[in-house]
Amino acid sequence: MPSQHNKKMEPANRLNTAGSLIKKFTKMKTIPAIATRLISMLEDDDSTFQEFEEVIKIDPTLVLRVLRLVNSSYYALRTKITSISEAVAFIGIDNLRNLIVLDALKHLFSKNSQTRIFSRNRLWLHCAAVSICCQMIAERMFAQKGEDAFLCGILHDFGLIVEDQVVPYKFQDFCHTYIPEKHLITDHEFSIMGTDHQTIGYLLTKDWGLSREIGQGIKLHHKSLDKVDPKSLSGILQIAEYLIFRLKLFAFPEVKASLSPPLLIHMKDNIREYRAIVDDLPDEIQRAQEIYAMEKD
Repeated sequence: MPSQHNKKMEPANRLNTAGSLIKKFTKMKTIPAIATRLISMLEDDDSTFQEFEEVIKIDPTLVLRVLRLVNSSYYALRTKITSISEAVAFIGIDNLRNLIVLDALKHLFSKNSQTRIFSRNRLWLHCAAVSICCQMIAERMFAQKGEDAFLCGILHDFGLIVEDQVVPYKFQDFCHTYIPEKHLITDHEFSIMGTDHQTIGYLLTKDWGLSREIGQGIKLHHKSLDKVDPKSLSGILQIAEYLIFRLKLFAFPEVKASLSPPLLIHMKDNIREYRAIVDDLPDEIQRAQEIYAMEKD
């Protein structure tokens, strides 16, 4: 049984190891410099639409995706938009941020892993489904803007990509020895890699200047919480993961999603509304395919 001293040291060890992996990941230059610059600009209230346009124009592929998004059936505009600054003004800063993050990360999900058990493409499908479900819950259940919930869902398991990219042999060992019936996934990650994907994802959100609530949602999504507000991003993400698990859209073979007790009570009290969300999820995922399909261009 671990000593009290070891228990106190464990969170620090997780953070330190996660920070070390992120530094190595950053040195690999897997995130385009333009995306990093744009994300930092998004946190600057003084940045203008024209300044965004000048930076976005450097990347012709990103220009295409922004214009395709704003002119897609998703928005159903009557008049075609051809200016980046006009597109940014229309879709809004939060949607632009999410599009930039998607654009920067999606090619990493599409790369093959050295571990046959783990599929980056399957992880992408899982994260996309969770992000759409998060947005639906935020908007339908709590009348919130759904952009932060969407981003939290897309990023919640990205730490697995960092592990696969930076320490592939340890990650392969983790994949081959992980048994869902015996292990909590984050505990098993820590036993092999000294950290876990929740902690890595949390630190990445800090590096990218994303909101504290997005970081907390990612940091706690596998943790059973005695107190959690259902309308917080931590609550919304856990509920979304639980619903997506019921649809068998797994990130990893047979990883079980569980709900913190307060969230289970909340869902039981609102079961009709959540059944309606589950019924509508396939259509909402299909509706969002145009955004994700842009990677093929």
